Amino acid sequence: MSSNNIKKDLEKAFHWYQKAAKGGSVKVMRGLAVCYYNEEGTKKDLEKAFHWCQKAAESGSAKAMCGLAIHYYNGKGTEKDLEKAFHWYEKAAENGSNVEAMYNLSFHYYNGKGMKKDLEKAFYWHQKAAEGGDVEAMRGLAICYENGEGIEKDLKKAFHWYQKAAESGDVEAMCGLAICYENEKETEKDLEKAFYWYQKAAEDGSNVEMMRNLAICYENGKGTKKDLKKAFHWYQKAAEDGDAEAMRGLAICYEDGKGTEKDLEKSFRWYQKAAESGDVEAMYGLAICYEDGEGTEKNLEKAFFWYQKTAEINKIRYKDKQEFSKWTSKNKYIDKFIQEAQLNAKSNYEVLEWIPYNKLSNINYYDKGGFSYDVILKTLNNSSNIDDKFLDEWKYHYNCQKNSFSKFIQIFGITQDPYNLNYIIVMRLKVIHESDLIHGDLHDGNILMSDNHNELFIIDLGLCKPINDLQTFDKEIYGVMPYMAPEVLRKKPYTLASDIYSFSIIMWEFTSGIPPFNDRAHDHQLIYDICKNERPEIKKNTPKCYVNLMKKCWDSNPSNRPTITELEHEISEWIGCISKFYEINRDGNEKYQVPDVNNKLYDDMLEFVKANNTLAQEQTNISTIVQLHSQAYYTSRNITKILVKENSECLECIIKV
Repeated sequence: MSSNNIKKDLEKAFHWYQKAAKGGSVKVMRGLAVCYYNEEGTKKDLEKAFHWCQKAAESGSAKAMCGLAIHYYNGKGTEKDLEKAFHWYEKAAENGSNVEAMYNLSFHYYNGKGMKKDLEKAFYWHQKAAEGGDVEAMRGLAICYENGEGIEKDLKKAFHWYQKAAESGDVEAMCGLAICYENEKETEKDLEKAFYWYQKAAEDGSNVEMMRNLAICYENGKGTKKDLKKAFHWYQKAAEDGDAEAMRGLAICYEDGKGTEKDLEKSFRWYQKAAESGDVEAMYGLAICYEDGEGTEKNLEKAFFWYQKTAEINKIRYKDKQEFSKWTSKNKYIDKFIQEAQLNAKSNYEVLEWIPYNKLSNINYYDKGGFSYDVILKTLNNSSNIDDKFLDEWKYHYNCQKNSFSKFIQIFGITQDPYNLNYIIVMRLKVIHESDLIHGDLHDGNILMSDNHNELFIIDLGLCKPINDLQTFDKEIYGVMPYMAPEVLRKKPYTLASDIYSFSIIMWEFTSGIPPFNDRAHDHQLIYDICKNERPEIKKNTPKCYVNLMKKCWDSNPSNRPTITELEHEISEWIGCISKFYEINRDGNEKYQVPDVNNKLYDDMLEFVKANNTLAQEQTNISTIVQLHSQAYYTSRNITKILVKENSECLECIIKV
């Protein structure tokens, strides 16, 4: 029959319904309501649909009562009113012939919609509707028995009703039945039957959870032959339909090349989608992608964001003190340090642990010249009887770690070498002034560079102190002489500005490629000369703007030196502008065009470009062999001993200046 003929028949039906409704026929009234509601033979009119449904319901039609309840529940043709919806579902259900009303009434009791929540009554009406043949009610009844809701828990009956609902075509019940077979819930474990029901539900196409579960079956060979290509297929279907766990599964397939070609960029994209959809494990995977630069550019700030989000969702707080009884470092100060860190941790990045030595493998030591890919171990020599003061360096380091996911080595925890009983800090490559600390020993030996040379990491906070401890500075001076600020050499307190001076010497070292004052003895005379304003000789072709900033940083007057914030701002602007320049001119034809920069910044950029070009031309003539003076020292030592030992006129001058 053509659509035109159907339309004409519906119009005729509506016409006769309209005429007959005036005669008071309940069936006709309900039919007229359906015509208005579904736009059959007339224009859709929800208010008229509600009117005729109400008349039919008030005349005793159970189906109309159920329909009227739906109008009130959804606010269609009338104002939404859950109490009236409940009232009409109850009247229809009590009529005894409308299983749809019974099921909907059970739903209201279960969720407390329109009345007080009552699980026992919810169970009662679930049971009535299920026994009346309502498939959704069968599944609901199975859930009640499974969880002991409104009735005593009974897994055998839960299995029975899941089976009846599944065999009647309910997709979600198929899932419940599959889980019963898989997890041996009041039936013999049968992975083949579990697979069968997962497959039936997945092929229906309406349940992404079933698609994902089917993928897991194929991936692990559960109830069927292992087939990674089919696993990939079902992960993909479920992921494309919005299932977050399937997105993560798909990401892993691309990451490991399981059932498809390995593709880290696609892996990253699916980790990202899954994480943004709320999957916690995907958040952790995404953090690793950012941390290791897999499928995307390395970005430690974004890595930290996702690590932190993972921790917050999982509520990693280590608040259970009973856990403390399961381990000990055999040192009360270390135990206290770790326990306080665990109790106060707001994210997994802040958690410290006691790590059994046998959990570590392929051990290399930072201070012995080794460098492990996963962790760095630093031995605390002669530390078998460590005290609270000895731990100060690591407390400062930990506080920096908490305050900024930046250029610091992340501390994982502490372990102990069973052979010599020395304690060992377990660290991972992952801001001092922002933490209200001063470093106190900043030099090139305390900076590590990543393998790709684009990241630097600060370590060794042995002389680090809180700013408010400036008045309690040590009587002795420690450090690497060429990097030490003149005021420190004069035995004045170490300040934030003293770190800035040390930074200026590192700036100079970047331009020269050699350690400062490498050709002379690091003795009292060098101390005297530094205090008298001697600085390393500035190398030819160093950009003028860079020289100016470096000179500000090594000014003899600490108050004239820039702050770390000012330094970061200026250097960041340089880096941004220079990066734009090389991006624009990556074809090799230098256009010298960088939009949205002021004249000064543009001129600074040109100085760096010119210096870089000059350096490239001179690169072949640069010797990598550096001859150090026999009395040049680039490890931290006690400088006070040199001053006292010399007992010279220089010393008196230095102290008085």
